[in-house]
Amino acid sequence: MKPQKRKPGRKPVASELRHRINAGRVAVKNQIAFFESQFGQVESQWKEDETRVTFVDFAISEKVFTELRRSFPHDDYCSEESNPEDEVVQLEAEYAWIIDPIDGTNNYALGIPMCSISLALLRNGEPVYGYIYDYARHTLIEGGEGEGVLDGTRKARVITTEPTAQSHFATNFPFAPEDLTRVRPLLEHFRVRSFGSAAMNLAYTAVGKLEACVDFRVKLWDVAAGFALIKAGGGEIAYLDGEPMFPLSAFHVHMPPVRYVAGNPAFCRRVLEVYRGETQA
Repeated sequence: MKPQKRKPGRKPVASELRHRINAGRVAVKNQIAFFESQFGQVESQWKEDETRVTFVDFAISEKVFTELRRSFPHDDYCSEESNPEDEVVQLEAEYAWIIDPIDGTNNYALGIPMCSISLALLRNGEPVYGYIYDYARHTLIEGGEGEGVLDGTRKARVITTEPTAQSHFATNFPFAPEDLTRVRPLLEHFRVRSFGSAAMNLAYTAVGKLEACVDFRVKLWDVAAGFALIKAGGGEIAYLDGEPMFPLSAFHVHMPPVRYVAGNPAFCRRVLEVYRGETQA
């Protein structure tokens, strides 16, 4: 999508972006008490795609977007839960918001604290700022390119040293047989974590708790905020198959899965080499 020309009299881009960054932070923080009050107690249902959903997903999507629309009525707004399944949202505005109101819904419904609120701000289709509320640590992780990453109040970055046998990476199961075959050397050589939340995989990678994360079956709303954090923390994002998802020009709830590795640049290169059969881990 081509960048839109600035109209006469508009605020400078830096001012517009800063205004949205501050508003997004407030909108997420305003939902934390509600998010936490329903943890492990809310009833859930299974959707046709075999993912779990709760009324909290719908409520947080609606509340966050209602709050943001008051200040930014012309921005685009995208949510798995609030956009109709048969609707394709063309991103025509300069700025767009993508929310995953509960990333790790299985964990949230079962009372397992690895779950989060995830909100991404896009400019011209690219994630420029992300917020991930880490329920396990009651910490807001946020950041964007040129802004750095804050893990609560602490500045953080991705790990940049060469990977070793003690390096940790995160992924989500199950794997398709062909993917399992390709990445088996990684599973056998490195330490593996599976939190059940793609957003938390990315957030913990962005703040240097993990070397990287590898995923094959997550959706765009699971990763949009995390991708902004990875870039802000000095990390890389590489797609394992297919075209890059960003810049995004249209949004719909049946978008194909995102298959990627993100984090420590050296670890990303190692994953790509193993995945392509060029080397062992």
